[in-house]
Amino acid sequence: MGIADDAVEIRARGWRTLAALHGLIEGELEQALQKEHQLSVVEFTVLDALSRQDGWHMRMRQLARAAALSSSATTRLVTRLEDRGLLVRILCTDDRRGIYTELTPPGRALLEAAHPTHDRVLESALAEAAEIPELSGLARALHEQVPEPAPAG
Repeated sequence: MGIADDAVEIRARGWRTLAALHGLIEGELEQALQKEHQLSVVEFTVLDALSRQDGWHMRMRQLARAAALSSSATTRLVTRLEDRGLLVRILCTDDRRGIYTELTPPGRALLEAAHPTHDRVLESALAEAAEIPELSGLARALHEQVPEPAPAG
């Protein structure tokens, strides 16, 4: 195996590690969010992405990118969330072809209720991954990216 082959294998190993960590975290989040809030991970992701927007709305294309979904999957998801009263679609006034999505008050309330569950399970899943030798380095690196809370006072 040459140097180029070694580099390819190292990248492939890194990708497999990332995929394994993602699968572990997503599985834990899916189970907890469904059980406690009747939300899937991707539904939480959409609500969270919308909550982070100035004005609380974004174009469908942006939402698809934020949720890592195709346009058609995003449309189906938005329809489900709209049917549940968690978001609404709004026609763009300056471009009639454009559609915005926006959180409703019940959508914001559900997201606020689900955030502590999400954060707790994410912390727990990263701690669990840190104990798995193949995942520990990446899990620690992700955990180190979180800034320490500022001291009260």
